[in-house]
Amino acid sequence: MVLAGLFATLLFLGLVVADWFQFTRLFSGAGTYGFVIGRGEDQLPLIPWTRVIDRFDRTGVLRLPHGVARFIHEHRRILLRPQAHRFRTAWPINGSIEIVPDDNGARLTWAKRVPWSSAVLTLVWFAVVVVGTLTFGITFALNGGFSSLGGLVIAAGIAGLGLLVFAFGLITVSLAYRLENHRLAQVYQELRAALLEA
Repeated sequence: MVLAGLFATLLFLGLVVADWFQFTRLFSGAGTYGFVIGRGEDQLPLIPWTRVIDRFDRTGVLRLPHGVARFIHEHRRILLRPQAHRFRTAWPINGSIEIVPDDNGARLTWAKRVPWSSAVLTLVWFAVVVVGTLTFGITFALNGGFSSLGGLVIAAGIAGLGLLVFAFGLITVSLAYRLENHRLAQVYQELRAALLEA
């Protein structure tokens, strides 16, 4: 039983490491990898749109002050990565931008993504807290726990603890999102300025 638990733990850690490796690379397939948490559009007056290519080096990379961008020519896609050596939370956000030529220049359709492991672990965390608290309350009520003042105090304490853990998780995820989203937005503005300079 211990061996099975150890194997499951190693497998889980291997999947998380592989997920983050896939998420942080700059190869072609990385542009569509991860859980989408936001989408949007922007317009750049670049005519012709192929002026975008001039800003990238021959490997398709453009170094920015706070990150890096890579242009994937065959997909008309730009991958955005904030600086990796800075502190990253457990919910890093990367961006991918699809370039759609139109009469006004280039329409940029962007998506923000987090690693699958981060999204799944966050969902599991909140599910365990909510289901665990509700299960305790129902089980406690069925066993007559609310029939005495002491039982009511215990139930209120457990419910309060569950709400506290849920709120702590919510605050942690919110603060991490604000930090990572700010970093990605900063890199996007730097990319936008570099493209318009072309």
